[in-house]
Amino acid sequence: MAKIEGERAFLPVNIAVMTVSDSRTIDDDASGQVLADRLTGAGHRLAERAIVADDRDAIIAQLKAWIDDPEIDAVISTGGTGVTGRDVTPEAFQAVFDKEVPGFGELFRWISFAKIKTSAIQSRAIAGVAGGTYLFAIPGSPGACKDAWDEILVYQLDSRSRPCNFVELMPRLNEQ
Repeated sequence: MAKIEGERAFLPVNIAVMTVSDSRTIDDDASGQVLADRLTGAGHRLAERAIVADDRDAIIAQLKAWIDDPEIDAVISTGGTGVTGRDVTPEAFQAVFDKEVPGFGELFRWISFAKIKTSAIQSRAIAGVAGGTYLFAIPGSPGACKDAWDEILVYQLDSRSRPCNFVELMPRLNEQ
């Protein structure tokens, strides 16, 4: 298990939260609120928050805007990762990735299996990097958001986490 070392400096990360939904608003977006509360509670900055329709082009447009914004270090999206016809978040993310981080989805499904058993296979959670920005797509339930944050992201987005974390790699993401 990851370990937080107090003698290392905490570096807050600027994180944007995207909820992919045709029906939610900021007022009733429980999953996006879980992410916003958890990331700010951990000392990070909520850079932006948006609700985006279940539309591949709309998701790509929002991702590109945030990837191009030097003030945003990471994007966490919730929703649209299932297998129905309207679930297009993974395809949108793959369209912008420079590199995929397959271990994120694998680990998320492993964590989910402990709680929801074989239903975990219905998740297409995915992560990658584009233009020096980390991108994470997780399912749209508040429980999935809690699992992804509490079991993975709280550690990988903490500069004090050992043996390694995503934050310490940020200066090198755009190396050639």
